[in-house]
Amino acid sequence: MGLTDAVTALPLAASADVNAPWNGHDTRVLIVAVIGIGIIVALIVGLKVHAFLALTIGALFVGLASGIPAGAVTKSYENGVGSVLGYVGVLIALGAMVGKLLADSGGADQVVDTLLRGKRSVLPWKMALIATIIGIPMFFEIGLVLLVPVVVLAIRRTGAKAMLLAIPALAGLSVLHGFVPPHPGPLAAIGVLHGNVGITLALGLLVAIPAVVIAGPLFGQIAARWVPIGAAGAGLEVTGGAQDVEPGGSGASPTGPGGVEVATEQAQRTGTPSFTWTIVTVLSPVVLMLLKAASDVWMSKDNALYPVLQFIGDPVVALLFAVLLAMYTFGTAIGFGIPVLSKKIGISLMPIAGVMLIVGAGGGFKQVLVDGGAGTAIAKIAIAANLSALLLGWIVAVLIRLATGSATVATVTAAGIVAPLAVGENSTHIALVVLAIGAGSLFFSHVNDAGFWLVKEYFGMTVGETIKTWSVMETLISVVGLAMTLLLSTFL
Repeated sequence: MGLTDAVTALPLAASADVNAPWNGHDTRVLIVAVIGIGIIVALIVGLKVHAFLALTIGALFVGLASGIPAGAVTKSYENGVGSVLGYVGVLIALGAMVGKLLADSGGADQVVDTLLRGKRSVLPWKMALIATIIGIPMFFEIGLVLLVPVVVLAIRRTGAKAMLLAIPALAGLSVLHGFVPPHPGPLAAIGVLHGNVGITLALGLLVAIPAVVIAGPLFGQIAARWVPIGAAGAGLEVTGGAQDVEPGGSGASPTGPGGVEVATEQAQRTGTPSFTWTIVTVLSPVVLMLLKAASDVWMSKDNALYPVLQFIGDPVVALLFAVLLAMYTFGTAIGFGIPVLSKKIGISLMPIAGVMLIVGAGGGFKQVLVDGGAGTAIAKIAIAANLSALLLGWIVAVLIRLATGSATVATVTAAGIVAPLAVGENSTHIALVVLAIGAGSLFFSHVNDAGFWLVKEYFGMTVGETIKTWSVMETLISVVGLAMTLLLSTFL
């Protein structure tokens, strides 16, 4: 079963529940969802409880209060954690390895040096462009872990506010994730609505441009004033903590926490990877995943090359290849021995251990909300509103995104609900409905979204700071995406 087939099975199975009359359980699960989110925020912000514990406590409360049998609550939570860590966790780990080698080899400096040529005021736009290009074939999490070292190093080198450069990069990745195939959400919606991949891709890129511009470089200037922080969090640790980067700058000694041992390792380095090899290494998983995406669209499954491209283009395999390539281009080719590389790879996993646990707990909380019935209750409200397919798709996706935290669940469920309204429509209109649903699925990411915690931990922000930057950015993308689809619908 392909990705689209697996995901599109979800709304069809739930259609009977969605069309059932409103009942007391629907009211209950919505109230419980709001209380559960409030508990998590209160524990983290008010009592300073670690996010992993807060999310776990909130998930167990929501499960029990929603009526999930006591023996099944922990199973629901564990399934959610496992589904996230079984995929995202592996990608974060592999991406961190590439990021560590990229930073320690001097490859990140090569990229940043190139980016810094010309006016510094253009740098946020360059970040947005790079993220958008990388985001076409890459899932959000993969693009983030690969871009973090470059973004953080640019922040350190320029002394710029972190959000001035981080928000454009995040916007570029997020927009493509929500609007453009081969990402799972748009592909699933296309499958449910029987849309055309090529038309959706073309219109998706058209909608993506203003969304990235407004939510990226333009909003980044505002976000940097709202949250005026510098480089911090797991992203800073991946790039070498507080050690100097700018010549003559102040900071910790370049020998770092390892003292003489680290200095000895750096002395083994006989050179720096060229800009060309740096770009080849970083973009190698992009190319592999693009080949897989192309085979999905244009190649017959009976072709002998099809399974090969499917294998090498799988995100885990593609990133593993990037790690192995980086061990040469960022390692042995510039003088690092295998023992040193092994140590660096081990060190790269230390700052992301907490990140993975928090992201996994976010996935567990989301799953309990879904299993408790919050998504079904939200869908019932949307159906009762009796709107056009385009507006209904956006509203359903927004409400389910807010309730469950999952962009994919929001996309798939909304597509299933509006499918009857799209019957008989032309391919262009169906593509616009897909894009409207994708826009709604990105609306206001908050504490029940694993991506929220990933961004928070990588850039070292508080919950409040993450809401003022990341959550607002996601909302801007969603609103601009809806506005663009409505505008295009009047002309197409």
